[in-house]
Amino acid sequence: MKVRYQYRIYPTSQQVKGLNQLFGCCRVVYNDALAIVRSVPQGEKWPSNAELQKLVITQAKKTAERKWLADVSVVPLQQSVQALGAAFKNFFESRSGKRKGSKVGFPRFKKKLNQQSARFVRTGFSLKGNKLELAKLGRFKVKWSRPLPSEPSSVTIIRNTAGQYHASFVVEIGSINIEPLRPSIGVDLGIKTFAFLSTGDRVESPGYNRLDRKTRRFQRKLARQVKGSKRRAKTRLRLAKLKLKTANIRKDFLHKTTTQLIHENQVVVLEDLAVKNMLGNRKLARAISEQGWGTARTMCEAKANMVNDREVRIISRWEPTSQICSDCGFRWGKVALSVRSILCVSCGTEHDRDGNAAKNIEKSGLGLTQDSK
Repeated sequence: MKVRYQYRIYPTSQQVKGLNQLFGCCRVVYNDALAIVRSVPQGEKWPSNAELQKLVITQAKKTAERKWLADVSVVPLQQSVQALGAAFKNFFESRSGKRKGSKVGFPRFKKKLNQQSARFVRTGFSLKGNKLELAKLGRFKVKWSRPLPSEPSSVTIIRNTAGQYHASFVVEIGSINIEPLRPSIGVDLGIKTFAFLSTGDRVESPGYNRLDRKTRRFQRKLARQVKGSKRRAKTRLRLAKLKLKTANIRKDFLHKTTTQLIHENQVVVLEDLAVKNMLGNRKLARAISEQGWGTARTMCEAKANMVNDREVRIISRWEPTSQICSDCGFRWGKVALSVRSILCVSCGTEHDRDGNAAKNIEKSGLGLTQDSK
């Protein structure tokens, strides 16, 4: 299977200028191709990827307005047009129902201040010792945090909003064999505690409060400053670095947590949470978005495919996991969120609300009845 390995790169000042020029060319080619497609009258056939490449790259280089496209490698420019084709494919498959997940919107024009990227295939890059060589850009210093498992088929150079540069390699890996410690586990995701496991263990999320307060303060400061001013640009960069730090902490925590769940359990059972609907609650929206429940589910499903004999099962969001005693199956009905401990009037067992839900999630995922007796 194909996976991505991402590394930090450190370009020189001259290479930064070259990368910025490349990102600008890729963005212009993408936007030009999208403008051509949008200008096609309704009912007429859209141009193919090959035709778009001829129009926005080959013929555009011969004009005075776009002659600077010849200063960069043609490989990432061609990949930009292919990326637009993939965006349209995702859009139409999402509309027809072939693509799962949330609906994908119609492709939009790329902006200069957003994250920038340029993709190179094998004809545009090579590995020379410990350095990465890109066509017309030279060799780059790479921070190799781990070795590549195989020869990469492509590399994407990324510049995030905080001004950092990364190289993302696509490599082929095989499945790994790890003996599980348990046959199954149920996971109840929450806000105060990130996850309560059916084994009785809790997984606490890292604290984001301090970074969140600083982020909101800089957001207010940014809103007051004049657009286009140097002070606003400086504040925007500091805000981007704060958000990146929060995202990195969350990503590191989710990777470690999901890896442990997949490696130690043969079957991981999760709830199908309607996160998008939950974010409509303005009192809990910030706390819910900080947890990254959707990302955790995606990571679990991806890592289950990387390990042999692993499975992630998703139960319906309408399962009454918090309304049933995991011991005797007695149903007590809905209980307010403020109630964290429940005493079953049938068997006399006192349950932690989340721990009881995690056990019921595991039973539902395994196809067992709620009444274990």
